[in-house]
Amino acid sequence: MSSSTTSPAVVSAAGVVNRIQAKLPDMPAAMAKIGSFLLEHPQAPLELSIMELAEQTKTSPATVTRFCRLLGYAGYVPFRVSIASDLGRSDARESWKADIGRAFGPDDSPRDVLSTLVNAHTRSLEETAAVMDLAQMNKIARRIAMSHHVDIYGIGGSAVMAKELQSRLYRIGINAHHWSEVHAGLTSAAIQDSNTVAIGISNTGRTEETLQMLREAGEAGALTIALSNNPGSPLAESADESIITSVHEQFLQPDDLSAKHVQLLVLDLIYLLVAQVNFAQTTSKLAASAMAVSPHRRPTRAARIESSANRALRNSGKGDGHL
Repeated sequence: MSSSTTSPAVVSAAGVVNRIQAKLPDMPAAMAKIGSFLLEHPQAPLELSIMELAEQTKTSPATVTRFCRLLGYAGYVPFRVSIASDLGRSDARESWKADIGRAFGPDDSPRDVLSTLVNAHTRSLEETAAVMDLAQMNKIARRIAMSHHVDIYGIGGSAVMAKELQSRLYRIGINAHHWSEVHAGLTSAAIQDSNTVAIGISNTGRTEETLQMLREAGEAGALTIALSNNPGSPLAESADESIITSVHEQFLQPDDLSAKHVQLLVLDLIYLLVAQVNFAQTTSKLAASAMAVSPHRRPTRAARIESSANRALRNSGKGDGHL
């Protein structure tokens, strides 16, 4: 009697399969046939009615009901619900491992998550910096600085990286354009020439649209550059120059933010090296753009205090003159 009143929470925690394995040696022969069948086909109750399960095991519906009660369930329906719950938890954890990764657990504390993130991002940045070919980076920066047109291709998360580089280069006078739609990107790639540069950004290096756009630009004569985390990828192998970043811990799948972090490091380096090559143009362009947007920015606290003080002095002077 005590086994039939076991708490459903306890049964669910143990898992249906574990419960069957524990009870199987002491089961009557008829129930043991059901247990053995379910160990081989644990999802069968989700597809079979109580009558169909009885037929499959050559037992009776009454025996199936007694089997369920022996495991701690009121009947066949609660038994099926528990199996579905077990399956859902298993699928959820497998999905977690595939989409989030094994470095994090669903029950980790916020402090553990933060510590893992900081360590992974830091090591990725350090490893990328350690293997960086600075002569190659300087060569690429000079070609970009002298180019009359720069195309930057990126799809999905890499489109954000492409837009970021384009906006920085454009602000310092580089005729740069970013493309995240393959038809528009192919159109631009087809009209490149030997005086242009084309950059393809893809974490995996296997994004077909990015690969197509970069290849089209290369066939048109542009210097092609691949930014990827995969040295053996089709994107890296098809480009004239390949920049490979290092991601120490691939914990976020499929779009690893650690990979984006090291990509930003590379893009920032390219931007600064180009700015150095075109120092005079860079300073004048930055000054002009800063002045253009300054009316749309709130002044700092120090500037507001200074402005208030100046107004007070002017008003004080007007008052003295009137007297």
